[in-house]
This record gives sequence, structure tokens and C-alpha cells, in this order.
Amino acid sequence: MKYAFPDNFWWGSASSALQTEGAREGETTWDYWFAREPNRFHNGVGPQQTSTFYQHWKTDIQLLKQLNHNSFRTSISWARLIPDGIGEVNPDAVDFYNQVIDELNEQGITPFITLFHFDMPMAMQEIGGWENRDVVDAYARYAQICFELFGDRVLHWFTFNEPIVPVEGGYLYDFHYPNVVDFRRAATVAYHTVLAHAKAVQAYRAGHYAGEIGIVLNLTPSYPRSQNPADVKAAHVADLMFNRSFLDPVLRGEYPADLVALLKSYDQLPACKPEDGFLIAEGKIDLLGINYYQPRRVKCRDSAVNPQAPFMPEWFFDNYEMPGRKMNPHRGWEIYEPGIYDILINLRDNYGNPRCFISENGMGVENEQRFIENGQINDQYRIEFISEHLAWLHKGISEGCNCLGYHMWTFIDNWSWCNAYKNRYGFIQLDLETQKRTIKKSGEWFAATALNNSFEKES
Repeated sequence: MKYAFPDNFWWGSASSALQTEGAREGETTWDYWFAREPNRFHNGVGPQQTSTFYQHWKTDIQLLKQLNHNSFRTSISWARLIPDGIGEVNPDAVDFYNQVIDELNEQGITPFITLFHFDMPMAMQEIGGWENRDVVDAYARYAQICFELFGDRVLHWFTFNEPIVPVEGGYLYDFHYPNVVDFRRAATVAYHTVLAHAKAVQAYRAGHYAGEIGIVLNLTPSYPRSQNPADVKAAHVADLMFNRSFLDPVLRGEYPADLVALLKSYDQLPACKPEDGFLIAEGKIDLLGINYYQPRRVKCRDSAVNPQAPFMPEWFFDNYEMPGRKMNPHRGWEIYEPGIYDILINLRDNYGNPRCFISENGMGVENEQRFIENGQINDQYRIEFISEHLAWLHKGISEGCNCLGYHMWTFIDNWSWCNAYKNRYGFIQLDLETQKRTIKKSGEWFAATALNNSFEKES
């Protein structure tokens, strides 16, 4: 069967500043944490050891062109542009990002730029990070500077990438710095992130720039174990906390009433100011980026909550491992392609069918060298992964969903937060010793798909 996509469909990939650039200027929380606890990082490999985009941006953009990308998302590093978060702009950073943006445009690759992809300047974290409203204002200033510097050539902006992840990692589950376990502080971080987003949207609108502004959310559809009311309620609470806590403010301009009521009943609401509601209502977006990797399967709790334990989302549900589920054994994640369709249908039916695109989807695999044939990684598993997801995406579009593109994570194997290079995601293999880039079989497949705006697959 042939799957053809709409004209002007966005074909590309995504990356981030911290994971690719190297040549660090301006300390981030990651640099600080790695210097103090390298044991928390896979094989002790820290954020200095990246795919060296700072040196190789020009040849890397040529490779993007070779893969027939018509669009590419990366981020600007706040710590590179304004090392202390609030002071002088670094002219070297301005030159670098100008060159990257100009070269992308010159090669016919539309730049999609994210303002914050987990890389908090350490100077901002030292005054409380997203717990401090002064950091919200500093971020809004940083966003405005970016719009003024690059807004004439960047027409697709994103305030945050996966804003739930710093909340979960840094303030609930101890997998990102500052390693706090405190729901109320997590809720404050999430709330202030939404305020920061809304202030950036406000600044963008006020500048009357030619493009559009949005946000990138990692959406994990919450599937109940069964239709038993207890399981359905558990899935609803998981959805409220992990999806709708950001989805509703940015698309509807307000929080779900049942989420507010739930947190209020447990005294977990962040401190709010009367004018916040007006600001959040002004943060409604033009374009939603959707990162989809895996579903969330939940059931009602089987045991009573320990009243002495910290308040957690898991007070309301247990995770559920569905028998017979398809797994990526290398990453430990379930592969569930219809999830991408379910997300789009939910947006169509419950959120007014917003302009959206798949901003990340990908498959991390360990030790890919074992799949080398004639000097090239034969990652047929990745081709199958992408094509299965694209088939469900195509179904959503055919049923009226307003999805404009598909970006893969990622372009070149890159450094991953605490996992370093354990799992590889790229279309292009990176040799860490030599920094040599070699296109994998999936890269060739994607280049052909993008060129033809379609692919063939046995149905």
C-alpha cells in the first residue's frame, strides 16, 4: 500500500543545543551536576562529549540536505547566549546561531527553534530555578532577545521542549538535578513554567513577528487496564497530571478544574497571583509539537498508600504491564504505534483540532555496531518503527487531523542526558573517537520517503 502525505508536509528531525553542540560556554545545571556526581551519568560521560555541532554545523547541515530534510528543529542554549541568565549577550553565541539559521535557510531547510530544552543556566538554578518568579522574568527577557535577534529568519518558535520532564526528573523522581522529591515544589516548577511560556508568547505577539509560536509536549496516552471504573479513574488522574497539566493551559488557556480540585484537596497547589489567570489565557499557541515514544498503561492501586511517604502521582494509580505488549528490549519501552493516532484524534475531538506536528518519535538501540553490513548499520528495525508510526499518522490525517509534519529523534547519534551514548537514535552513525558520520540504512530510507512525500508498505 502507498502512503502519500499532504503537500508541503514537514519532513525532518530534532535535536537540542546541549546534546549536540559541545564547546560549552556558560555553565548549565548539567555541567554543575556532572562535575559533582559523574557517577550519576552512564559510563561517567558528561555533557562535554557531544556530536560537536558547534564545530561541524556546516557539514552537518549538508547531511541534513542529503537526507532531504525540509525542516529541522534544534534549540538555542540560554547559557551560551546569556551565560549568567540575565546579563550581557555573548556575541560569539549570536554569531554561531546566526550562521546556523542562515545556512539552514540557504539550504532550503526551515529552522524550528526551541528556547528551552532542559538546559537551565546554573546561575538561574542558584536562585531557585523555576521555583523563583524572577527566573520566569529572566526567561521572558531571554525569549524576547532571541525574537529580536533571529525572529526575521526563524518562523517557527517553541517556548519549551517537554516541560513535564524537568518537573518529573528534578522534583519528583530524582533523575535530573536538583534531585528534589517534593510534589508541591514540583507543582510550583510546572506552574511557573506555564507562566514563563505565556510571557514568551505575549512578547512574541507584541513584536508582531511574521512567524508562529508554540510548545513541544511529550504526550503519553493513558490507557486503563480495563473498563472497571477504578481503572478508568486511575487513567484519568494520570492523564491530568502528565498530559493535561500542560496541554490544557497552552491550548485552552486554563487548567482542568478536576486537576485543580484534586491538588487543592491534598494541599499541593502552588502559590498563585490574581493576574496569573489572565497571563495563562494569553499563552495560547499557534502550533503544537508532539513528542511520542510510548504509551502509559495504568490500573487502580492494589495497595493502600503509606501515609508517611511523600505525596506522589502514584498515590492514585499503579503502572500496568500489559501482557503481550510489543517492546523495544534495548530501551525497555513499549512500542505502541496506534498511540500516535489516539493523540491526534483526542486533539481533533477535544481541543479544536489545533495545527500540530510530530516533533519527536524515535527508537533507541544499544550496541548498533552489531548490525553493520558492508560498513553501514542496517537498522531495519528503525525503518519498521518509523513506517508503522507513519501509517497510523497517515490514518489520523485522512480522518481530518491537522498534523503538518513528522520529525524523527534524531539526526546524528547524540549525547543523552544521563545515558550518554548507551542508546543510539540517529539516522547517522557517530564514531565517538573520530567524529566520523556515516548514514545508516534508515537515513537512506527516510531521504527517499521525504523526497517522494510517500512510502510503500505491505498492509
